[in-house]
Amino acid sequence: MRFPTLALAVVISAASLFAQGSAKLKAEYLANFDDTAKKFVSLAEKVPSDKYSFKPGEGVRTISEVYVHIASANMFGSNSFGLTMPAGVNLKGAEKSVTKKEDVVAMLKQAMEHSRKGIEAAMDAPEKDTKLFGRAMSNAGAAMTLITHMHEHLGQSIAYARGAGVTPPWSEK
Repeated sequence: MRFPTLALAVVISAASLFAQGSAKLKAEYLANFDDTAKKFVSLAEKVPSDKYSFKPGEGVRTISEVYVHIASANMFGSNSFGLTMPAGVNLKGAEKSVTKKEDVVAMLKQAMEHSRKGIEAAMDAPEKDTKLFGRAMSNAGAAMTLITHMHEHLGQSIAYARGAGVTPPWSEK
């Protein structure tokens, strides 16, 4: 009779450890997302409005287009986690039509809030299957894809800002 009790204790312990590991993983994903989102928003707020049309060369996005691109990807991508697009959001042609600093920053903030909810939901079921941008993956993989996409464009945004004479706020002495 002792063996089933011990086996049950092992199963309960394993489930508890898995839940703790899952909670830790969720916290790490969210901390990484939060740090990147904070940097994006603070950089967008610091860049002067007359620099939003800056681009380092032909054939690449402007500063505002990069911010709107990441906002759009985060809003749309969060649908993979069961979220619906916030009311009044229209992403069609937004990179070209949303260009005023105050509108871009507002869109970026809304997208970061929306996407955080999506990543939070995703990491409640990290192994669940989903699709992101037409590719099959797990919720954890989709969350990682959104976060790495943010990192890619944060680097681009830092380079653009510096090219326009703006030092990122977290780099100032």
